[in-house]
Amino acid sequence: MLFFYDDKKAPTYSHKLDISALTSVTNIYPNENDSAQFILMLLNEKLEVKADNCEHGKEWKGFILTVTKLSVPLDESLSPEQLTRIHEVLDKEKKRRIMLNDCSSTSQNKESLSSKDYGSTVTAMPACFYAVSRKEAVEMLENNPLCGNLILRPGSDSKNYAITVRHMLDAPCIKHYRVTSRERSYIIELERQVTVKSLQEVISYFVIQTHGNLKPFIMQTCNEALQMDQSSESKTQEKS
Repeated sequence: MLFFYDDKKAPTYSHKLDISALTSVTNIYPNENDSAQFILMLLNEKLEVKADNCEHGKEWKGFILTVTKLSVPLDESLSPEQLTRIHEVLDKEKKRRIMLNDCSSTSQNKESLSSKDYGSTVTAMPACFYAVSRKEAVEMLENNPLCGNLILRPGSDSKNYAITVRHMLDAPCIKHYRVTSRERSYIIELERQVTVKSLQEVISYFVIQTHGNLKPFIMQTCNEALQMDQSSESKTQEKS
């Protein structure tokens, strides 16, 4: 990128030009005022550049060719001092491009990791997870007791999760437990917090702690149970 300033004291540039698509630089012989001119040929544009004198013109031409080609032009008329400055610019440009490539690679890797993490989260989501509200979860448990009695659902803030269970004690009892999501763990909000590594471990914790009295709510299990009941009923009717 080539930046143009109205004068040396201007705080910001007045115009910029992308010279990454530079195809050639053509000299225009100095005029009577000893000013230097050359033409930058781009893919879709031609720009005439003018410098105060020939020395400045040669140096600017060297700068432009160096940053676009990443090599110092073979110009015997450049002084050692000018060559030193051009080599310094070359080093800076190489470092700048390396940083840009690193940033680009890091960004792509993050996006790739994010998509992989999302994919693994989706595939690792417990079968008893349903995107339902608190009220809907209660209705599902009450209307389909054969399917199980534990549902994992989104929390009320849509950022965390919640567990809704239907205990069968002396009478059916509905309870809700908050599950807070952290970067690499999940916290079950009980009187004494429990931290686990995955949502599947959240489900396992409730099942184990209740000695299997809590069972994940899975519609497929419910359907299979209903089919078995219907099959048993039909066989009983046939025998009778």
